[in-house]
Amino acid sequence: MTTIDQDQIRRWRLILGAAAEQNLQGAGGPASGFQLSDEDLLMDEALAAIYDGTPDGSTGTDLGGNGAGSRSKARSAGLGSSSPKLAKWLGDVRTFFPPDIVSVIQADAVERKGLTQLLFEPELLSQVKPDIGMVATLMTLRGQIPERTKETARALVREVVDDIMKRLEQNLTRAVTGAINRRQHSPLPSISGLDFRTTIRKNLKHYDRERQLMIPEKVYFFDRARKSKEWTVILDIDQSGSMANSVIYASLVGSIFASMPSLDTRVVAFDTEVVDLSEQCADDPVDMLFGIQLGGGTDINKSLIYCEPFITEPKKTIFILVSDLYEGGNRTEMIRRLREMHESGVKTICLLALSDDGVPSYDESVAKRLAQYGIPCFGCTPDRLPELIEGALKGMDLQQLAQRMGEKGKG
Repeated sequence: MTTIDQDQIRRWRLILGAAAEQNLQGAGGPASGFQLSDEDLLMDEALAAIYDGTPDGSTGTDLGGNGAGSRSKARSAGLGSSSPKLAKWLGDVRTFFPPDIVSVIQADAVERKGLTQLLFEPELLSQVKPDIGMVATLMTLRGQIPERTKETARALVREVVDDIMKRLEQNLTRAVTGAINRRQHSPLPSISGLDFRTTIRKNLKHYDRERQLMIPEKVYFFDRARKSKEWTVILDIDQSGSMANSVIYASLVGSIFASMPSLDTRVVAFDTEVVDLSEQCADDPVDMLFGIQLGGGTDINKSLIYCEPFITEPKKTIFILVSDLYEGGNRTEMIRRLREMHESGVKTICLLALSDDGVPSYDESVAKRLAQYGIPCFGCTPDRLPELIEGALKGMDLQQLAQRMGEKGKG
């Protein structure tokens, strides 16, 4: 066997754990005995605490007791029940791994080991890396979070919310105002509002061939005065557990829409009951997120019945259903309502996911039926949503737009 790079052996040792150490010692030849550094051993302990033993954490030794040099026996570890040990583990994880990996390990710590201590002690929660997955976990456990941790939990959620809002707000606002305001022209001159395309098109007859110069007889400017509540946007959000990240993104998108005077925004969340979050999303998006209860059944039809009265001008309404379409209520009625909504002129869209994670499992038969009626059903990342909203406001064919967006996403 050819000599294997020692760094490769080290990496495999960290992946496979102490149980594989004896076999790996000879992988690079008789003289290849390798040793993990103290830093490697600390990294190994941090991984072993989550990924060794049974998923419920029933086996293993405590991390805090023996130190890095005690890891020569068969690999097993645990986080134990001590807050100092958890605090040390969190510190080690954030020291040795990049932010995206930290998010995965934290999520696995809660899921595999049931480490709700991460969320129930302020000093521990303050060390958690804020990310959308941790926000989803906090929303799921919101009724169990003790008073002493609530402010720390809100601060963590606030940090993630601010980051998402910063990421999406500018592009969404630009898409909406651009689509609405560019439909009309203004007599008031404004350099920032100059409509080059219309000005050139309308003045082509004034082109001077000799001088190769166009002297416009009239210059056109976009009307920047926004009409109040020109369009209605309804976000109908499935808050079942599998839609966690989509729920968070969709709710925050609703908050951004609610801040635009040109849109009358409704944000509705549902499982087997319907909750209207429109007021909360207009005030404080953190309060809105804590008003969502992830999990439970799904009654899409019930939510559609609730939303229908908000549609007063169908041709000036965008209805976005964020759901995997697994209907626990009346499926036939649900499909009929969406079809009638679409046929009345409502820009009707079904987002199977609004997340960075791709499209989850969804009811393909319902999605196909809706697509046959002209209602696009597809997954969308938050960064692509402005393009979709702008297309809907401009009256584009949404199925063609969805297909084009999908092709761009694959490229």
